[in-house]
Amino acid sequence: MSYWHALLLAIVEGLTEFLPVSSTGHMIIVANLLGIGQLPFTDTFITSIQFGAILSVVVLYWRRFLQSFDFYLKLAAAFIPFGMLGFLLKDVIEALLKDVSVVAWALVIGGIVLLFVDRLFTGERKQVTTPNFKQAIRIGLFQCIALIPGVSRSAATIVGGLAQGFDRRSAADFSFLLAVPTMFVITAYQLYKTFKVSAPGAEDVKLLLFGNVVAFIVGLLAVKSFVDFVSRFGFRAFGLYRIVVGAVILVMLALGIPLQII
Repeated sequence: MSYWHALLLAIVEGLTEFLPVSSTGHMIIVANLLGIGQLPFTDTFITSIQFGAILSVVVLYWRRFLQSFDFYLKLAAAFIPFGMLGFLLKDVIEALLKDVSVVAWALVIGGIVLLFVDRLFTGERKQVTTPNFKQAIRIGLFQCIALIPGVSRSAATIVGGLAQGFDRRSAADFSFLLAVPTMFVITAYQLYKTFKVSAPGAEDVKLLLFGNVVAFIVGLLAVKSFVDFVSRFGFRAFGLYRIVVGAVILVMLALGIPLQII
């Protein structure tokens, strides 16, 4: 992997981690287009640079992380279903990560859901700073759907928030906050697996640091822009985008067009 590859993947991660379009799905597709999708280090890089993106949430929402111990209990309650199911199905998930067609179909189906999500959850919406335990667990169950590559963790948790009666901003805010423990655990597990097999070389460490810095900077810009956009316009644009990207990939696969173009 070159620094050029690392830059592109980190920009994609920073832009898409908090958008309901699937950051992992996009990075898998981009990695395949770059011809590095099958390299063992690529999996480590794709997972690990998510740490840089979640640091942007910590910086932007730092006051929320200082409010109370109860807040952390709610985050834990929301994370536990995802963590338990992810551990039990880790081998299945790792196999699905190698299948671009799974990502493409998940993008299309998720896009269709986003086209109609604003109509599905009509009625009075409430602004919520912190959900109660029951709401947190329900949002955590929605997050489990994101174990399928291409679904989008943020999309699943935002829909989970909307299903609890949250307004768009509140649903997005809690989705971002829940990303911190979720992505931290995923990143730590991936790094543990990598170091267990063999310690990455000095150049690999530099690439990881570079990728995290880029993802952090881009993530700072993406979070604030997304919250403002979705509060005003909803999710339809993201649904259309997902459908187009997924459909293009499916057509390419059906026609036998190779994804590795570089």
